[in-house]
Amino acid sequence: MSSSWDVIVDALPVLAQGSVVTLKITVISLFFALLIGLLFGLMSTSRSKILRGIATAYVDFLRGTPLLVQIFFIYFGLPPVLDIKIPETTAGILALSLNAGAYLAEIFRGGILSIDKGQMEAARSLGLTHGKAMRLVILPQAVRRMIPAFVNQFIVTLKDTSLLTVIGIRELMNSGEIIISSNFRSFEIWAVVAVFYFLMIYILSLLSRSLERRFAK
Repeated sequence: MSSSWDVIVDALPVLAQGSVVTLKITVISLFFALLIGLLFGLMSTSRSKILRGIATAYVDFLRGTPLLVQIFFIYFGLPPVLDIKIPETTAGILALSLNAGAYLAEIFRGGILSIDKGQMEAARSLGLTHGKAMRLVILPQAVRRMIPAFVNQFIVTLKDTSLLTVIGIRELMNSGEIIISSNFRSFEIWAVVAVFYFLMIYILSLLSRSLERRFAK
């Protein structure tokens, strides 16, 4: 029987590849989630009851259903109805983007509402349109306050990628399962998988603190 060290060394390249896939999916999903979150965050702070209602319904539904159900719905539920095939990576990114977008919408809403109303009134009195005042005055200040929440959502989404193993995406979790199915050394492999997740999240936390210190000056 191979030693634990040999098992770990043999597994490292595959787990490293899985980590790269995990990071790629996380970054791409959060890019789209930021766009979705900004859109619904602005809608939830608008004066229109219809827009606020749509934003509230979206956020409540996505936050009120398990991410695993959303993944299954997009990957298994939509293709027969729409008569299309959705690749597993596309389905995973779509599910993570929509889910994280709901949480980011609430972060945007909270950040925008945290800015004093006088800022908007002052910008409008200077002749700026509502859109320009939001883009040039309100959002820059709000985003600065939202950085810790953004990073927290990044960490949550990175962890959530482990659920994508159910549709066969070769991310870190799935890579670990494949290795264990061939060598049955679950203790060593899951320990290394946990270390990989920890290192990615720890590095992200360090970057977050650095950003917070920079914007606090």
